[in-house]
Amino acid sequence: MKTKQLFGIALMGMAGAFSAPFAGAAECAQGDLDKKFCDANGDMVADAPTDPKQWVDPSVLIFAYTPVEDPEVYRGVWDEFLRHMEKTTGKKVQFFPVQSNAAQLEAMRSGRLHVAGFNTGSNPLAVNCAGFVPMAMMADRKGAYGYEMEIIVPADSPAQKIEDLKGKTIAFTSQTSNSGYKAPSALLASTYKMQAERDYKPAFSGKHDNSVIGVANKDYDAAAVANSVMYRMFARNAVDKSRIRTIYKSQSFPTTGYGYVYNLKPELAEKVKQAFFSFNWEGTQLLKEFSKTEPAQESFIPITYKEHWAVVREIDRAMNVSYTCK
Repeated sequence: MKTKQLFGIALMGMAGAFSAPFAGAAECAQGDLDKKFCDANGDMVADAPTDPKQWVDPSVLIFAYTPVEDPEVYRGVWDEFLRHMEKTTGKKVQFFPVQSNAAQLEAMRSGRLHVAGFNTGSNPLAVNCAGFVPMAMMADRKGAYGYEMEIIVPADSPAQKIEDLKGKTIAFTSQTSNSGYKAPSALLASTYKMQAERDYKPAFSGKHDNSVIGVANKDYDAAAVANSVMYRMFARNAVDKSRIRTIYKSQSFPTTGYGYVYNLKPELAEKVKQAFFSFNWEGTQLLKEFSKTEPAQESFIPITYKEHWAVVREIDRAMNVSYTCK
């Protein structure tokens, strides 16, 4: 189903968020990509440089998982996978605990991050401003994937529907988040004609887990969250699910996209791909953590930014989001 059929044309706008442009420019830049990049094959992601001198072949690969929760919780979750990547690539691999989407984007943009999982909403900025090349996503063993945006309220809240949130405080995560900001903002503006500051008070928690806990503790009247994150928190007993109630659930969106920086040496980039698709999940902490969602996330499947992020780009267009790297 097309996004505009669900959200209509949003009335809100959001300026592209990024500072300090790349040095240099390439005349072959296409589409939304920064002028530093080329896209000769039209797949909407940056091509690897044609000059081998521009390839990066680090002795240590730096990996970062999207900062949806306490990064240190996920150091152990990812450890077995990163050891597998070391064997596959012949490189030492280091986990980099990022604290925000902006920090993760800047790390790859500045050459300090080589392999990463960027959340749904920040993928377009990562692709167009940082040269991120998404190539994998978690799915169940049959290939089913996705998560939904839910608008949640305290269990004993009088709110039963979105219209009941007028005049209330609604928590978002960050402006780069699809389910934590862009999708719910488009929904509120186009379908319910609710504008921030005029019809409700927006608050930014920084992370999905902060929003979930904030609603459970009644710090916020409501929050927009990725239900995959919320369900994992329930499974870990990080929050009591009986304290939370859902009043809206969206269509499904793609989950975190995994990939590498565009100028990674091509042979090394292929080994990184191999590490994702050859990893045995059985008995691992990765399976223990990510199988708690619905559908379960228990394998990596190949994806493309052009196909799998089309719905996210459509929401961005409806909100006048710019991928311009300023």
